Amino acid sequence: MTDFDALRSDGSWQLTTTGDRITGAVFRLAPNPDRRALVEALGADASDPEQWESVLLEAFLTAPESADLTSLELHLTDFHHSAARAAAALASRGREHLVDLRFGHDFTLLYEHATTSTGRRFNPLEKLNEGFAHESAVDLWSALPALRALTLRGGLLLDDMGSTTVTDLHVIGAPFAIGALFPDRAPGVVTLTAEIGYDVFGGLCPAGQLEMLTPEAYPALRRLDISRAQFDEDEDLLETLAELPVLRQLETLDVELDEDVPERLAPVFAHLVRGPGED
Repeated sequence: MTDFDALRSDGSWQLTTTGDRITGAVFRLAPNPDRRALVEALGADASDPEQWESVLLEAFLTAPESADLTSLELHLTDFHHSAARAAAALASRGREHLVDLRFGHDFTLLYEHATTSTGRRFNPLEKLNEGFAHESAVDLWSALPALRALTLRGGLLLDDMGSTTVTDLHVIGAPFAIGALFPDRAPGVVTLTAEIGYDVFGGLCPAGQLEMLTPEAYPALRRLDISRAQFDEDEDLLETLAELPVLRQLETLDVELDEDVPERLAPVFAHLVRGPGED
């Protein structure tokens, strides 16, 4: 049985209750000089401090009390271990009520060396094309049948986004294992928000990544917000957007522009309720 009083006193888990049910949870590793004792009390191997975050995640997410969650935020520090273990713990039981999931890690520059809880640094690009969470191996998305809103923050986290129920997708960074901003397919997504800036090498996202947003892969997409995404200036962003077949099905397209839409392209965006450069 999980000691929830001990988990709460650690400070990493912030739990919200509705009546006698735990319906909301936010995780961010908190400073705790006594964490080794808690990890040992939970019956886990405490020899590697960079695994302690994973132990705290598993202690709650595998407990029956986590089955009533409607919202969950996981802000990971030692994500080289905890992303996969959190995904497996999430998939360990059906989450019939979970509608909002936020998953990832903080960063300033994409692909910068990450700092672990012990102060050690590691290069996330060592996981390029492999990813950190290995969520496909544990069939994560089948365990989340009610999921509607998904926020992913970081780099190289997931193999793909295999949910067919998510309608609101927010991607920050390049969260997919191949270094992609967008998943290959998102059949249920109606609203897609993307944020990306410079990577650690001074590069920006190629505008060509927008070509992943095809009508076949994103049939429900109606609202696209890339106002907080910076794209490589070597490619004309408006030209790329104007040539996207998915543009015809959009209702709103939020893009920050330094100048007005050229007159020759204006008709392409005329059907939008809110188009490029409009507030």
